[in-house]
Amino acid sequence: MNNFTKNIALWVIIGILLITLFNLFDNSAKKNSIKEVPFSDFIAEVDAGNVNSVNIRGNNVEGFFENGLAFSTYAPNYPELVDKLNTSGVKITAEPNERGMHPILSILISWFPMLLLIGVWIFFMRQMQSGGGKAMGFGKSKAKLLAETLGKITFKDVAGIDEAKQELEEVVDFLKDPQKFSKLGGKIPRGALLIGPPGTGKTLLARAIAGEAKVPFFSISGSDFVEMFVGVGASRVRDMFDQGKKNAPCIIFIDEIDAVGRHRGAGLGGGNDEREQTLNQLLVEMDGFETNEGVIIIAATNRPDVLDPALMRPGRFDRQVYISNPDIVGREQILKVHMKKIKMAKNINPRNIARGTPGFSGADLANLVNEAALLAARKNLRMVTNEEFEEAKDKVYLGAERRSKVITEEDKKLTAYHEAGHAIAGINSPKCDPLHKVTIIPRGRAGGVTWFLPEHDKDYRRMDELKDEMVMALGGRIAEELIFGKDKISSGAQSDIKGITQNARRMVTQWGMSEKLGTLLYDSNSEEVFLGHSVTQSKNLSDSTAENIDKEVKSLIDEATMKCNKILKDNIKELHIVAKGLIEYETLTLKEVKDLIKGVPPSRDNFDSDNQDNSDESEGTIPSNTGSKLKPEPQANI
Repeated sequence: MNNFTKNIALWVIIGILLITLFNLFDNSAKKNSIKEVPFSDFIAEVDAGNVNSVNIRGNNVEGFFENGLAFSTYAPNYPELVDKLNTSGVKITAEPNERGMHPILSILISWFPMLLLIGVWIFFMRQMQSGGGKAMGFGKSKAKLLAETLGKITFKDVAGIDEAKQELEEVVDFLKDPQKFSKLGGKIPRGALLIGPPGTGKTLLARAIAGEAKVPFFSISGSDFVEMFVGVGASRVRDMFDQGKKNAPCIIFIDEIDAVGRHRGAGLGGGNDEREQTLNQLLVEMDGFETNEGVIIIAATNRPDVLDPALMRPGRFDRQVYISNPDIVGREQILKVHMKKIKMAKNINPRNIARGTPGFSGADLANLVNEAALLAARKNLRMVTNEEFEEAKDKVYLGAERRSKVITEEDKKLTAYHEAGHAIAGINSPKCDPLHKVTIIPRGRAGGVTWFLPEHDKDYRRMDELKDEMVMALGGRIAEELIFGKDKISSGAQSDIKGITQNARRMVTQWGMSEKLGTLLYDSNSEEVFLGHSVTQSKNLSDSTAENIDKEVKSLIDEATMKCNKILKDNIKELHIVAKGLIEYETLTLKEVKDLIKGVPPSRDNFDSDNQDNSDESEGTIPSNTGSKLKPEPQANI
């Protein structure tokens, strides 16, 4: 019974109760207003002509006097009563005598209002105690038995994480046919821990297990164990495993297990801390004296570093499955899964879109496809085209365009030369990634953006590539100096300066790319953990070493500055051409930049096909400052 039906039934019961109470009070009021008179007085009033009307029901006589007062009396066996009433002109009505009511039925009718009140009170009490807060149900598990009929997810709906799928397919196969594995002496794994960044598909994979496994599947969140009352979490763990034993073989999925599985000894409550008691009970249930055969625990977290070591050892979580962001093949498979749900133009190639989105997680790709569909619907299109996907990618990276922002001509010109400086410096740096797009349209917090596309997914950062990236990043600031003078430079290069400084310092202190300082890790501070918090204790570097690090960092940036300055001075004509093109067209692709330099104006009609061709040329999208494993960000913006 759903909530709507329950509410309707509740109001019907309340209405019946009110009507019954009203009738009871009304009848009692009527009874109190009727005057009981002796039969002899009634006869005297009839003879005197003071009776107006009567109603005879067996031996009971009720009626009204001439003055309007009601009366009742009991008449003995008096045959002449009717003749006397007729003679006196009294109006007479008669009804048959009621049959005798069964005593039990009479008792039920008299007690019905009280029973109804008790039932309504019990109903309200149960409603107040529902939702996990029942007075006697604090220790009950909140695990929900998942039985999906509509929207069922299977392994076919999970793409881009084939190795993780294979690990968990074996768990499902074991549950379906345990003899296949046990005949060689193998034992069913106790648990599998899914580890990976947010949005990579850990929960989706768990739902696929539920869709594939023909066994009960319980789902619960780590936060559902934690309560303000000490001992409640441990009780819920026990109850959860009791449910699992009754339904074995079964799977229990714990999402965000780091909410309850953090390192012990880091709390302020000592051993009596509620979170620690819950974790202790979970450890015992997973691998204690009493084994839980047939109960497999699958948990998910994006913070494996905070989990207690006892929880992660074999025997509890026998398998730790790492789910990373997908590569280009995985992204293409994920896009195909999500593109089945929308109407697309025939010329859309998922491979090209996958090339333009390295570092994207499965959730990011799902959002990209959804944004493209929403943009197409907003334009009243019948299908999604490449233009919507390109615009959706821009929106996912930086946010929606801010075309309503008021920009002065002076600021527009400054932004155009800044972004043109990035573009010219990047094009003339051999190890820099190919240019994808440059725009002066404000998006999100950026006033303009220059995007460079890697030719493939990158797992490593090379020294020559890092140096050319610094040259490209300095192009905006140096272009401002060359065109407007040092006194007219702006604060738009803040993110560029921050990025090259961080990368230069990492090259010197972490990546061993300085000949003077060698291949050593230079950590400026040592940290210790106290009560679960990181506390800086002391400086780990001598003053002379810190000074040498600063000199090496500045040397790298000075080298990039000189190289960038030379590139822009040698290509000052191209800088002016691209800047004027940005002022006129606002957005330029790599092909359009090259056409402008050759003296060919870009055609706005084939803008979408240009983007598609550009995606074929350069596989990938904007690289991240910290490597392609993180979500990419634009290389240069103002």
